[in-house]
Amino acid sequence: MKDALAIHRWLLAHQVHHEIVRLPRAMTSVRELPDLLSVSPATCVEVTVFEVTTRIGREPVAVVSTVGTPPASGVVGGIVGARRVRPATAFAVNSVTDYAAGLVCPLLLPETLPVLVDERLSRTAQVVHTPTGERRTALRIRADHLLALVPGKTIGLVQSRSRREPATFPLAG
Repeated sequence: MKDALAIHRWLLAHQVHHEIVRLPRAMTSVRELPDLLSVSPATCVEVTVFEVTTRIGREPVAVVSTVGTPPASGVVGGIVGARRVRPATAFAVNSVTDYAAGLVCPLLLPETLPVLVDERLSRTAQVVHTPTGERRTALRIRADHLLALVPGKTIGLVQSRSRREPATFPLAG
């Protein structure tokens, strides 16, 4: 499993200013981060992994968004042209991300995992917080620096599914 030290070393190697924050108590999910740090949910970044079923088969897709605006499975399904979308099981999240479920960092995700990034994150240079894969630490980093390192496709996740045409988004395969 990936952890805070792996993220810290990787960010140092890329010369990115960041801070590993020690949390006052352990968390089991990124959803607890706003309360633990007394920050807005809009400044806490989460990774949600979905299992999508397309004509090709079932594939995982990761979505990077804020805790305050989690992705809707219907919107994700419309973007990737899926027949069915459901949250991935904890086992699947652990397997495809190499992070503990609920504590997935958007950095160091496998290259084979398709990643969608909520475009609202790209509109700011404010400081955001994200899990590190560990229960007692979080990463503090500027949003623009974080997104420059996330290998994903920026997508508008607020539009309704009925107004969208499926994007050409290659799933792992």
